[in-house]
Amino acid sequence: MKDILFSSINLGSVQLPNRFVRSATHDFLAGDGGEITPRQLQLYQQLAAGEVGLIITGHAYVHPRGQASPRQIGAWKDDLIPGLNKLASIVHQYPTRIFLQLAHAGRQTKEKICGGQPVAPSPVYEPTFKVMPRAMTEEEIKQTIEDFVQGARRAREAGFDGIQLHLAHGYLLSSFLSPYTNRRQDKWGGSLENRLRIIQEIVRGIKKLLGDEFPIIVKINATDFILHGLQLSDCLKAVKILEAEGVVGFEISGGLAEAGQGSVWKGERAEEEEGYFVPYAAEVKKVISSPVFGLGGLRTLRRLAKLVSSGQVDLVSLSRPFIREPDLVKKFRLGMAHKSACISCNQCFNPRGIRCAQLQKSSS
Repeated sequence: MKDILFSSINLGSVQLPNRFVRSATHDFLAGDGGEITPRQLQLYQQLAAGEVGLIITGHAYVHPRGQASPRQIGAWKDDLIPGLNKLASIVHQYPTRIFLQLAHAGRQTKEKICGGQPVAPSPVYEPTFKVMPRAMTEEEIKQTIEDFVQGARRAREAGFDGIQLHLAHGYLLSSFLSPYTNRRQDKWGGSLENRLRIIQEIVRGIKKLLGDEFPIIVKINATDFILHGLQLSDCLKAVKILEAEGVVGFEISGGLAEAGQGSVWKGERAEEEEGYFVPYAAEVKKVISSPVFGLGGLRTLRRLAKLVSSGQVDLVSLSRPFIREPDLVKKFRLGMAHKSACISCNQCFNPRGIRCAQLQKSSS
């Protein structure tokens, strides 16, 4: 049954060597202006050498006002293309493919990070970051669309195989989709079609500039886990619209920072409970024909194989296990492991650079 995990699959024009995806993971390793660093090159080379089928980079901000965290990858100016090219090139020494995740923090950042008052569709207070954002003007929305389009251009020029638009977890595009954070009365708010408009315009802009051969996938919330937020019914409508626009892959997640139930749930789970977002992904898979990525605390090879072979999802996304074991896929293939050693302690998200805290303890 595990053989299906090592079979190829296409995302648009790009063929992946297997079904394992390293989900986008902010690594706190970039330079102060978003530049790629030697530590990042080492990290991504380890993942590619470890036989991950698709690596999705940590979220890359498309404008300085959209920076979410210190030492975050940038895709906001052409000066960053050479560094991004080094990253893509080091991965392409192996069969692994790599997509650049493009993002804008929106209201989930701080003034000292983004250089001014954070922006959002509507001025809805963000209690986790203690931020009152400013509503974006029509001109700013149009500029943000262009920022994403140019970010995609930079990704292609740097040699990436495709891009992922970050529509999840409460960041800017997520907050446009969510009726909780988008309370606009103009064409950018109200109905789902209006809330989705900015994303459609970004997809159309990328395709107009780069053509249909450069794949676009998305990470999208199935639910915000918050009252009056995005619900699964909204997500199901949105993915059908986006697939019709030419999006070729859908990674299904959930949660906002302020919901108290984000995307990275702490603690180990029983094998049959791994993949806490997979039930949502299975519902998405019923309404579209494009590949669907399942995620949520996946750890065990048998469980991964079952989810794909049963048709609930097409690919499996992992993050924390690859921080612990960047060679996990190779271990699975060679029969050297049947489960990740990751215990989901969440201590790996270190502002000095991601690292497995358990490995640090054992080596000290």
